[in-house]
Amino acid sequence: MTITLKNTIIGILDIALAVYLLLAITSFNNPDEVSDKCNKVDINISDSNNAGFLSAAEIKNILNQKRIYPLGKPIAKVDTRQIEDVLKVSPFVNTAECYKTKTGDVCINITQRMPIIRIKNMKGADYYLDDKGGILPNSHYTSDLIIATGYISKPFAQAYITPLARYLMASELWSNQIEQINVLPDRGIELVPRVGEHIIFLGYLPQASNYVQRDKEIKAFLDKKLDRLDKFYRYGLSAAGWNKYAYINIEFDNQIICKRKGIQ
Repeated sequence: MTITLKNTIIGILDIALAVYLLLAITSFNNPDEVSDKCNKVDINISDSNNAGFLSAAEIKNILNQKRIYPLGKPIAKVDTRQIEDVLKVSPFVNTAECYKTKTGDVCINITQRMPIIRIKNMKGADYYLDDKGGILPNSHYTSDLIIATGYISKPFAQAYITPLARYLMASELWSNQIEQINVLPDRGIELVPRVGEHIIFLGYLPQASNYVQRDKEIKAFLDKKLDRLDKFYRYGLSAAGWNKYAYINIEFDNQIICKRKGIQ
């Protein structure tokens, strides 16, 4: 077989393969050859069983408002790219993927931005932060998320409250025990527990301009402080009584300062 004939055969095979792939893709993206109308809309939302803003009903409502909810519409006219673009505009959507099946179904896969804390500062601002420090607007959403109050600007919330909240929410103990973070005018951090009639003064979060270094230092800071608080809870308050103290200061490394109730 000459080189020219061999190259010709290879070229024909390449063209045949390209035509086959084109027909396969066309067939997959045009399921109206099997079904004329959209028979079913399958909406899948990641982390829907955990804290989140989105539900299948809300996704349906968003698409209905734009008059592009596909159920019952001619499958050939269902614009999957348009559906994705509309859903991505929502502040609560992280990613959106939409595709059609050969049986006439439309599948929508959503990953959502996950709230980790609610911010309610002294000036009346009310919003959520996600696990990456992104700001989510207030909504009808309700959950047992920790609430942060006090002197909190948005830059401080994103840079410092986010890693603090992320740390607390990652711990089964602290996510259940801490219900509120309060930021004092000098940016000192108070923690309000669910169990016990006391307030915990944590101290001051480490400052750093580089976010990687800042997150690392805040984690080390919280490891040390909350490990000591955990031990105090186990061996101190369990013996003295959970409601004996009004204020517990763990700012300093070598001591825990407790103020009894009724003492000014």
